[in-house]
Amino acid sequence: MSSPIGSRAQKMRLPLFTQKGLLEVLSPTEKDWSKDDEENYVFKDPAQELDSLPQPYRMINKLVSLLFDRSWDIIQERNRLREAELNRIQPTIYSPVFESEFSKTPNCMAIVQDYVFIGGAKGFSIYNLYDAKRIYVWDKLKVDVMSIWATDLGSEILIAPVDETGIVRLFYLCKDGLFFIKTINEMDDTNRQTALVKMEISHGGDFAAFLLQGAGETWLDVYKLPKESWLKEVENPQLTTNPKKKVRQPQPNTLDPVTLDNLETDINICFKGDIKLSLPIYIMKIKPPKPITGTTFKSPLEVFAKIEGCYGLGSGQNHFIKDSQWEQQATIFNATYKKYLDGEWEEEPLSMATFHFLLPSCITTMPAEAKSPSGVACVLGIHWTGRHNFFLYSLNRTSKDKVDPESVWPCAAPIAMSQLSPCCSYLVLACEDGVLTLWDLAEGFPLGVVALPDGCFCQSIHFLKYFLVHKGRNLYPEGLVKSQMMCVVLCTDASLHLVAAKGTQGPTISVLVERPVKHPDEAICAVAPVPALPGMVLLFSRNGSMHLMDVAKPQVVCAFAPPRPHHLVVTWKPVFVVSSHHPYFLLRDETKATTKASDTPNSVFYFHFDAYPLLENISRNCTISQADLTEAMAFAHVLPLEKRCENFLRNRLQKLEAKVREQEHWARLRRYSLLLQRENLRK
Repeated sequence: MSSPIGSRAQKMRLPLFTQKGLLEVLSPTEKDWSKDDEENYVFKDPAQELDSLPQPYRMINKLVSLLFDRSWDIIQERNRLREAELNRIQPTIYSPVFESEFSKTPNCMAIVQDYVFIGGAKGFSIYNLYDAKRIYVWDKLKVDVMSIWATDLGSEILIAPVDETGIVRLFYLCKDGLFFIKTINEMDDTNRQTALVKMEISHGGDFAAFLLQGAGETWLDVYKLPKESWLKEVENPQLTTNPKKKVRQPQPNTLDPVTLDNLETDINICFKGDIKLSLPIYIMKIKPPKPITGTTFKSPLEVFAKIEGCYGLGSGQNHFIKDSQWEQQATIFNATYKKYLDGEWEEEPLSMATFHFLLPSCITTMPAEAKSPSGVACVLGIHWTGRHNFFLYSLNRTSKDKVDPESVWPCAAPIAMSQLSPCCSYLVLACEDGVLTLWDLAEGFPLGVVALPDGCFCQSIHFLKYFLVHKGRNLYPEGLVKSQMMCVVLCTDASLHLVAAKGTQGPTISVLVERPVKHPDEAICAVAPVPALPGMVLLFSRNGSMHLMDVAKPQVVCAFAPPRPHHLVVTWKPVFVVSSHHPYFLLRDETKATTKASDTPNSVFYFHFDAYPLLENISRNCTISQADLTEAMAFAHVLPLEKRCENFLRNRLQKLEAKVREQEHWARLRRYSLLLQRENLRK
């Protein structure tokens, strides 16, 4: 068997002419050559000489040569990547300011006000955000808490932990007491038990919606939360137990208070399970829209008689299309796309929903007798998977009212995702064809439609608080900004895009991070805006790296990393939470050290942006005043309309005054020149 080196050497030789039979000494000139001997000369490629090897050695030689060539290409590629990595500017890496260790792995986290809520084994704990000290622990469940929601109600906090079985419970944190409100979906019959899929609490905590699954069905339960009654009942408590009766000992499945002996802080927060609070008020149950089938109406007049006003118009339920027409359309479709439809059909999954609570606006206007107070949600917007319509349901109803959508927004393609801004003023609808529709709910008009690049489909949408770039710095404008929005869109191919819209100018889209073709381990798996830092987002990559990016430039500002060497056990799905009002973000330790698994601590890392030199001044001076905006004419679009008109008229008046002064100056010069001419004539 020939070696690969010999093979390469033979490939460098020139083609040879070989003669069949015995070789003879040729005469000095070509004229003496025999013409008949030309047929005895054949052209033979030196590289084909290896084919003379018998099998299987010939195949083995080819495989070894191929393996050597591929290995050499891999070595060259690795060397090139290593050189590129050494030449690339590495960002400054910061470690967490402190670490909080747990006996068991925490499953979820939430930050509200100055508290951190961590769900884990058999309950949840409350920690201080600034020093990571534990304030209270509630661990009265038989199973672990897998997710937790917390909503700021002003001076109070509404907490909603969800356990492994999908049961959600509501708690009320007020002053120094933790109160139990209600278990939403717990059933006495385990066969009828439902599981929570998703939940949403309105801005201000006036309403709550729970997406539940059970018995092969999916539906949405909506409740009104009596938070004003809760505050009164906490100030004037009513005990649910008889003080003369003997209090039983706490059981693992009861909601009794725990002792404070094992707490690590002097803050007195206790569980007051003997105080009864008002239960949430059930409003309505929303089911997925029924499949569109053939009509049962006999005439168009019956269709119009079925429609009450304009409610539900556009949902496709009340129509005059017969079953035969649907069957004919299905036959034509199957015949046209037969080659794409052949094969096994997967079982259709249960319909899922995405829903948002919308504030009163021009778009969500309800009847005059059902108007909601300012700042209180009045409409629930919802869309179901695989559906083209975005339904709007009024919240000013009772459980006895008929559940019909007050309005329907049809889209050209099925809605894949939607996102509401934290201020509830902007809404983005992302369709399955990669088209985004931007809505200004406060002003009542669409900001525009923008399409993602070819091959990009929306994976997640994250709103940024609108900011300006002033003298090289990202700053939040002081006061309310109207019809100005920004959001980052993470696509399924791990590319990141910035979408911005300003009034009637139309939206713009720009690429922040390209698709990582050569480095798939650097693909972005999660994105989180940082409200404390204008124009900054956290990027989490599959390889475990975390970067802080400035979307205005765009470039990476710095990076964050755990304090000890690590390697990821599985594909990284980070569990983290970013504070909305404080310069903090928390990260669960998803890594596994080189020691044994039993010796690996379960930790949560606290990152404080003000503790890092590159970021300490950004969060402290992150606003620009109205006076500075007025002086900077480039930011005139941010000011209110009245302020812009006032500045425009003032500038016109200043220009007019300057023009008058200029005319007076030229008039004086003219009189002076005439005076000089007269004096010259006299001389």
